[in-house]
Amino acid sequence: MNNKITYTTKEAAKILGISPSTIYRIEKRGLLSSIKTPGGQRRFTKESLDEYLNLSYNFAAPQNPSKFKEQKLNEIAEIYSVETDEKKDLFFECEKIRIYNSDILNISSISNDSIDLIVTSPPYNVDIQYNSHNDSMDYENYLGFTKKWLKRCFDLLKDDGRMCLNIPLDKNKGGQQSVCADITCLAKSLGFKYHSTVIWNEQNISRRTAWGSWLSARAPYVIAPVEAIVILYKKEWKKKSGSGISDIKKEEFVEWTNGVWTFCGESKKRIGHPAPYPVELPKRCIKLFSFVGDVILDPFVGSGSTLLACFNTNRIGIGIDIDKKYCELSKQRLLNEGGLKQFDFKIDNIYG
Repeated sequence: MNNKITYTTKEAAKILGISPSTIYRIEKRGLLSSIKTPGGQRRFTKESLDEYLNLSYNFAAPQNPSKFKEQKLNEIAEIYSVETDEKKDLFFECEKIRIYNSDILNISSISNDSIDLIVTSPPYNVDIQYNSHNDSMDYENYLGFTKKWLKRCFDLLKDDGRMCLNIPLDKNKGGQQSVCADITCLAKSLGFKYHSTVIWNEQNISRRTAWGSWLSARAPYVIAPVEAIVILYKKEWKKKSGSGISDIKKEEFVEWTNGVWTFCGESKKRIGHPAPYPVELPKRCIKLFSFVGDVILDPFVGSGSTLLACFNTNRIGIGIDIDKKYCELSKQRLLNEGGLKQFDFKIDNIYG
């Protein structure tokens, strides 16, 4: 170590050879102490880091430790085990963003009861040509698949955690189905509690192509050129965890608490993804339903819009996608549109 008196979280993590998130865990366990600056930032002294290093060097095979020391060594070993597990399937990482090339159904890198808010737009089952997902399942199989990932999301949320679920109101391709109603009922059957639904008007009414029986009551089609954002929560609607710091402006709060949102969708051609949604959608959900510094998850991260919104609003963002190309797309959008290159963050892509 050099002669610095105190170190930032990032500097301390580098010295100890662990991630900043692990620094927070070992501090919470009382294995490492910090001091606070007048601005509320953590700083670690050389003495506290030396003390932790001296203890951790022996955790693999302690020789007749005292009961107290044995307990501390076991705690360190447990934390290091979590640290290793977190790296599994990790595709990209910077200070506040992680992307996992994995499947929400079997990912083990995220702990239960750790997520403040989930914002996502899952596959709609309307035969979109994804690289790694069958989007034309039988409807019952689609609901079965939906039930599995909803259950996983429920387990990952904190007790006061919320979910903003962007799904179609209904669908007519392959037969009329009440998608929004069916998925909402499915979520409630798994333990989710219902709060409300926002109607998103994408202003795409001109795209309609079928009327059924023209000018006749025989078999007309009714098409709603809108999507839904269903707002669910786990156990408690009133949020008690987190920093308690909101960054939403008065005019935003007034506009966004109106249950009809009107803004345009995103261009597939511009983004390079078959079903992107605009950053505006997750930005509104994040600022309205989470505090600054909260952990936000998108289990179907796709083109990375949710992670961009997390980065721009000072939240911790976690994205999951089974397709490596979409993980790369999310990463590139963070680097280019998010301006990550202008910051001195540790950027790690384990695929090179």
